[in-house]
This record gives sequence, structure tokens and C-alpha cells, in this order.
Amino acid sequence: MSSLPKTYKAAEIQAVKGKFVIVERPLPEPKEGEVLIKTLASGVCHSDMVVVEGWFGVQHPRVPGHEVVGDVVAVGPHEKRWHVGDRVGAGWHGGHCGVCKSCLRGSFNTCTSQLITGLGADGGHAEYALLRTESLLSIPRDMDPADAAPLLCAGVTVFASLRKADLYPGDLVAVQGLGGLGHLAVQYARAMGYKVAALSQSSAKADLAKDLGAHLYIDASKEDQCDALKKLGGAKVIVAVAPDAKAISSLIPALAVDGTLLLLAASGDLMVPTGPLIFGRAKIQGWPTGTPQDEQDTVEFAQLAGVKAYVEKFPLAQIQEAYDKMMGNKVRFRAVITPHSQ
Repeated sequence: MSSLPKTYKAAEIQAVKGKFVIVERPLPEPKEGEVLIKTLASGVCHSDMVVVEGWFGVQHPRVPGHEVVGDVVAVGPHEKRWHVGDRVGAGWHGGHCGVCKSCLRGSFNTCTSQLITGLGADGGHAEYALLRTESLLSIPRDMDPADAAPLLCAGVTVFASLRKADLYPGDLVAVQGLGGLGHLAVQYARAMGYKVAALSQSSAKADLAKDLGAHLYIDASKEDQCDALKKLGGAKVIVAVAPDAKAISSLIPALAVDGTLLLLAASGDLMVPTGPLIFGRAKIQGWPTGTPQDEQDTVEFAQLAGVKAYVEKFPLAQIQEAYDKMMGNKVRFRAVITPHSQ
């Protein structure tokens, strides 16, 4: 590591409800099972709030960031997979135990001892990041790192959940909300061959929905979205990505027979009408991001199908501004930190 700097800049949350503080840290040397990357892009996600609020037992100081892309600059002893110069990414899933029932079944993202990047260990809002080797995926060099980063949380959440849903080409998929997850959900669903209805609260995003590939746009200010979906025969899947429990609950009767409400937004408690679930054999299902292989598939499918995150880039020095804009829904649609830009 003689060619690397002795220190690097990182954006820490130092206490509960604290602001980001840029600090200088000594550059760590990777141990066995770890790699050190030079961070090229780190997405700012709503879940960074977990660190700010101190939820899930997060210890401070902590560097958030779980949509990370960078180049490997050092590897731990006996590393067999990754090499210096590889371009890699890491998402929410930061590592797993390998011995619990979930891990033995290959469901690493439900590991009972799962390490979460940027929560249980420092993440990507820094010039360099130390990451577990099993958390990584390969990032194509012909993809802008800032475009790839949001796919490692927002992208994989919608892609992995949709490809596991009970869907056939041409089925109606309704996407509730056109924000950070929703604008990707519309693109992935269209590319997978489904008929896509974008649901929004006004006419403001009608043109955007069309540009993203939605076949239909249902404006809540002009018509009842549940009734509109029922007239279409019901949605086989409703992708709930806007955190509005009342709005999500109101859509449950719009599910087609054997339909699924795919709950991806942490929206509080739903009011669930039991009749549509019982008589329509419908269900409500959640989904927790994905494994590194899911993330790899998400990135590769995005390249194949032309799915692209809408991003705004910020230098590391503007991390607080990026976070505040994201929390205020003023980013279109993913904020990404590029630590080595000015």
C-alpha cells in the first residue's frame, strides 16, 4: 500500500441526530476477507436516516453509504476472488455468517447476523472504503459509477422483487409513486415485458412516466386510482414505493385474482381490507433488497435493457446538502456522492 495516501476524508455521523462531519482518518489496511476500495460513487439513500436517528443499534461515529462503487486498491491476505484494479460495488448487504438456516439455503440477504453496509460497518460516503469480500459484485467499466450506485439498493429492490413475483409477459404492473424507487420500477417492469401503469397524485409527472416507459398514467387528482385499475381488470402486481400507508391501503381492492401487493416502502401500518385478499386469493409481500448476485443481475439487466437511474452528483464536501435535498424530496431522483470530484 506504499503508493496510497496515509489518510483519507470521510463523512461521519458522530451522534444521534447529528450532521455530517468531514474528518481525516488513517487509511486502513484490509484484513483477511476484506478489500479496500477507492470510492468513485456512493448513493445517498433514505435509509441513511437510520444512522442519523441511531436506529437498529447503530454505533457512532459511523460513515453511512450502502450504494458504493469503487476500484480495488488493496486486498486482504489469501484473497482469491478480487484483485487490485477490479471495479466493484457493494449494496445494503455487507456480509453474512454462512452458517444460519438462511445462509445455508443461499438466502444471504435474510441472514440472522447480516452485516449492513454503512450501518453495522462504515460505508461509502468517504474517499476510501473497507468492504467484506463476500458483499461485492463486479461493476462494468463502461458504466458511469454514479449511474451504477443507485442500482445496488433502489435498483435491486425493485428488480429482484419483480422477477420473483408471479407474473407473465403482458400482465399489468402498477407502480405507486415515481420517485427514487418508482422511476426504476417503471423501467424494469417495462423492460421485463409487463404492461405498466404509473400512479401519481397529480399530472406533474405524466410526461416523465411516458419517458420512463409507462403505458398508462393514472392521476389521483382526476380519477380514483383503485377504480381505474379495476376497470383494467386489476393489477397482477402493485409495486408500493411511496411511503403513504393510506394510499397503499386504498389500492388493495385493485389487485387482480392471485395478485400481489409488493410492499417496498416503509410506510407504517396498513389498513387491510380482508375481503379482496380472501376472495381474490391476493397477498401482501415485502422484499429486502438482495444478495450480491441479485445486485450483479440487476446491473447487467440494466445495461442490457437500457434502464438508467436519474442522478444528481455531489462532491463529498456537499454531503449534508445532498442528504437534506434527498430527505426533502428535492432530488431527481437519486443523490450520488463522487468523493474524488471537486
